[in-house]
Amino acid sequence: MQENIGEILTIDDMARAAMYSKFHFSREFQRVTGVSPRRFLSAIRIQEAKRLLLQTTFTVTEISHHVGYNSVGTFSSRFAASVGVSPTMYRQLGGYTTRIGVAGRTAGHTSSVRGEVRSAVAGELGQVFVGLFPTRIPQGRPAGCAVLPRPGRYLIDGVPPGTWYLLAHSVPVAFDEVLLGDQEVFVGSVGPIEVRPDVPLIPADVVMRTRHAVDPPVLLALMDVRSAAVRVGLARTGTG
Repeated sequence: MQENIGEILTIDDMARAAMYSKFHFSREFQRVTGVSPRRFLSAIRIQEAKRLLLQTTFTVTEISHHVGYNSVGTFSSRFAASVGVSPTMYRQLGGYTTRIGVAGRTAGHTSSVRGEVRSAVAGELGQVFVGLFPTRIPQGRPAGCAVLPRPGRYLIDGVPPGTWYLLAHSVPVAFDEVLLGDQEVFVGSVGPIEVRPDVPLIPADVVMRTRHAVDPPVLLALMDVRSAAVRVGLARTGTG
């Protein structure tokens, strides 16, 4: 997929490359990654578009064609729905956002999800985003979310009934890495979580780890940790 990101790839093509039957390939891919091959391909196309917007001067139209979209309008709509902002705004913001919108709440019974974010990663992680999504891909507006300054306890209130995946991501607190924008993203997931009206509080702990190649990419724009990083860096150097 990565090597042919701009090409038309069918399930038959992918299964043939893996030397599996189409049905066996689809089942195994879903088992390993948690999402279908088509959904995974769509996600890495948006992820590559994010990279190109930040690291090149290609136009939005050029980027849309590079990642396999014939229509720039379709690309822009899917990008905004997945990332939370338009391609142009994403470039202007430098890949970060100060706010992540939550899906509209419906009337009726809601529950809370509570737990602790732990880290299996050596070194200190910075700001942690925790959200509830309908699939294993962190994209679009979550059903509820919380932002922590670092791994620790969280509480998400007002969660509507349904089946959700608790997905978390974070970046290191290293001052230079955050400013350069080439930091590695760390992820964690729990689910599916069944939220029912008769269960007011659901416990769900999550462990952060290095993102693997078979993990769906984080499509939401990262929370803006740069201002905090600048403050940390100035405090360390005694400047300001």
